[in-house]
Amino acid sequence: MLPSPDTIAHFDLDSFYVSVERLKDSRLVGKPIMIGGKSDRAVVASCSYEARAFGVRSAMPMKLAKRLCPEATCISGDFEAYSHHSKVVTDVIREAAPLYEKASIDEFYLDLTGMDRFFGSWKWAKELRGRIINETGLPISLGVSVNKMVAKVATGEAKPNGQRQIPRQEVEGFLAPMHIRKLPFVGPKMSQKLAQMGIQQVADLREIPKELLIHVFGKNGKMLWERSRGIDHSPVVPDRSRKSISMERTFETDIIDVERMSAILTRMAGQLGHRLRVTDQQFGCVALKMRYANFDTVTRQVSVPLTSRDDVIIEKALQLFEKLYQRRLRVRLIGLRLTNLHYGNHQVSLFEDTPQQLELYQAIDHLKTKFGEKVIGRGSEMYRR
Repeated sequence: MLPSPDTIAHFDLDSFYVSVERLKDSRLVGKPIMIGGKSDRAVVASCSYEARAFGVRSAMPMKLAKRLCPEATCISGDFEAYSHHSKVVTDVIREAAPLYEKASIDEFYLDLTGMDRFFGSWKWAKELRGRIINETGLPISLGVSVNKMVAKVATGEAKPNGQRQIPRQEVEGFLAPMHIRKLPFVGPKMSQKLAQMGIQQVADLREIPKELLIHVFGKNGKMLWERSRGIDHSPVVPDRSRKSISMERTFETDIIDVERMSAILTRMAGQLGHRLRVTDQQFGCVALKMRYANFDTVTRQVSVPLTSRDDVIIEKALQLFEKLYQRRLRVRLIGLRLTNLHYGNHQVSLFEDTPQQLELYQAIDHLKTKFGEKVIGRGSEMYRR
């Protein structure tokens, strides 16, 4: 039985990158579009519904996507424009919503609990959706229900550019016929394992005892049991989270060894990236701090598109180090800070992500979570003198 009388709205901008590109160039409307790197090793960051009709999907290798839909227009992407339009939508929501959470660059949760006493929450949410569309020109879908999970599934069913409300009494019936992959957090591997157990639909999942699911999937088994029944206790979290994450190293003896400092920065980057990914966060700025033996302290920073990838941190950190360490004095302290943090799962890079790279990060994070951050690292982290 659902324990919560809450009212949660979920807003999701439809094919956001594609929609922004169409605002910039109306000739792209109605045509198959793929956003991402143009090399064969790149992956699709986003695609239009016209391209999806050919089997193209986000995170698919671009080489395969081009083969499936050769007539598609491929666009490298403009993250500055995407960030700008995301901020415009966020500003509209911030001005209107009593409590909201920005889950990613194109996804928002609003807590409308109690609003029905004053103004129908469904009517209010629909009017806000209309306002977003009118003021930004971007299509956005809406789902409203008793919690974040069901609201998100409702939004998925309303796409593209639609809206759907799932009242409390309809939740279990709404979810029952769906394929289990439509439940948030059920990925390909979990779906495959469930299929091997004869579970295809949410209704099938409900027939499995909670104890058996916990035995097979650990703590995720309890979540599976709850999600199949439309239960989700996740709160809408306002953006009051910390704005940065950092690591510093003070040396026992002041050093001048460039190789050693580069190795330390690389190790810090891997640890910080892992900590962000396990908390579903991304960063938008890398800052380097150095304190010399005479206690002079210098910093420099650089902005990057939102990501949580180690290699981006490493590249920018080493570039900053090369620019900053010009005095060739002995160094007392070195530190790395990631700022402009945002909650939300990793967004596929427009240029550099590959399926193999995404799987590699998942494997690394699994090992570090299970055995500790020092269990695995890059060869460049090793200092051999």
